[in-house]
Amino acid sequence: MEKKYNRILLKLSGEVLAGSNKQGIDFDTVTSVCKVIKQCTEIGVEVGIVVGGGNFWRGRSSGNMDRTRADHIGMLATVMNSLALADTLEQLGVQVRVQTAIEMRQIAEPYIRNRAIRHFEKGRVVIFGCGTGSPFFSTDTAASLRAAEIRADVMLKATNVDGVYDKDPNRFDNAVKFESLTHADVVEKGYGVMDSTAAALCKDNNIPILVFNLQDPENILKAVCGEPIGTLVED
Repeated sequence: MEKKYNRILLKLSGEVLAGSNKQGIDFDTVTSVCKVIKQCTEIGVEVGIVVGGGNFWRGRSSGNMDRTRADHIGMLATVMNSLALADTLEQLGVQVRVQTAIEMRQIAEPYIRNRAIRHFEKGRVVIFGCGTGSPFFSTDTAASLRAAEIRADVMLKATNVDGVYDKDPNRFDNAVKFESLTHADVVEKGYGVMDSTAAALCKDNNIPILVFNLQDPENILKAVCGEPIGTLVED
């Protein structure tokens, strides 16, 4: 297969890693995702990953807890997922590094942009944990930020639906799927691709966003090879 993109930022939700269990980590699911990531590296794609933590913790559901503290717990959840991905990739023979936006040197490297670029040049997968390192920002925003910093060719947003619809396809049978959208559509019309801060970052930095379904992990490889799947957001 021939790649369309040289460097990608793959955004994985924490819920995806839980598989049918809905919480925690399902290693059969993680392994199936990592096998496809390995295939991407084998055709020369440089892969950066941002993963959410919703399979362990959702700050929005933390009741009366202080928002900053709740978000910090969520950042720690992303590190657990990052380490699980890293370990699985290593077992498959893929070189990988975990970098975190909050320093925890005994566990991972601190996020340093130039070091991340060097890892890509050496063929390593880089997993970015702890979101942006600041509360009040989603992991979608972290993914957009890292995509801009590493100059990714595209941001791949793997979700539980097969693209962007004009309304929730799980609730409305007449929901219409978009094959393509502009960044302005996403920012101004609020189609639920990602939060407004993340969408604006991609718009301002001309980063295409491809939204697709991860129920079939092979879709990651199809995406990097430019096959027509999901919804492409670009100007």
